[in-house]
Amino acid sequence: MVASGGPLQGRVALVTGAGQGVGQGIALALASEGVSVAVVGRTLEKLEETCRLVRERGAEAHAIACDVAELERLPGVVEEVVERFGRLDVLVNNAYAGAVGTKLLETDDKLFQKGFRTGPFAAFALMRAAHPHLKATGDGSIVNLVTSAMVRWDPTTYGPYAAAKTALRSLTRTAAVEWAADGIRVNAIAPHALSPGLKWWTENHPEEAAEFIASIPMRRIGDPEQDIGRAVVALLGPDLRYLTGATLPLDGGQAFFG
Repeated sequence: MVASGGPLQGRVALVTGAGQGVGQGIALALASEGVSVAVVGRTLEKLEETCRLVRERGAEAHAIACDVAELERLPGVVEEVVERFGRLDVLVNNAYAGAVGTKLLETDDKLFQKGFRTGPFAAFALMRAAHPHLKATGDGSIVNLVTSAMVRWDPTTYGPYAAAKTALRSLTRTAAVEWAADGIRVNAIAPHALSPGLKWWTENHPEEAAEFIASIPMRRIGDPEQDIGRAVVALLGPDLRYLTGATLPLDGGQAFFG
């Protein structure tokens, strides 16, 4: 799909964790709408591949190798994007690295803390640095990625991960209210998508994967670009301009956000 020249044409987005999986899918969906994309992640080679795919869609791309756990670097990342493209319209906080799949008493303290550092701490640092630039556009948007694990009836092994994402969801709602007058919308999405890690798990644990998929009413795992990225495009567009402070479950109906 080549850049469409639609309502997002000419905008600039910063997407963290964009070297693969959901982050890459969001970057590609935005590129197809004519959005220039700065992709941030730890591995330059993966980011360069995302940039290549973005350029194939007819959009500009810029790679920034950065571990979002290095909080002191993040204001500089925002400034680099603005210097490169002249503006910033969209911030997507997707990156997360920390404790996943462990029970509470088995959780490593450093990994638990890393989840907060790469999750809500990093997102807040980027949100605060991006605020003046998003405000300057008069129509800025932030999308924070959370998880349906926050509302699972049985959160066993998801506790540390869900805790970090719950903090990010609270930041989302607060920023939406405080920054609405600045022309900035802030929403969260809670996706299920076939990331490389989940793909490996489904291929190597087929029986467990079949049970997991059976728990999804739509009976499939989402596609990073077509199901998650395209939803982000819709979220950023003019048809949803009155939506802010929301958490959208993009999980085929598996979770209930009451």
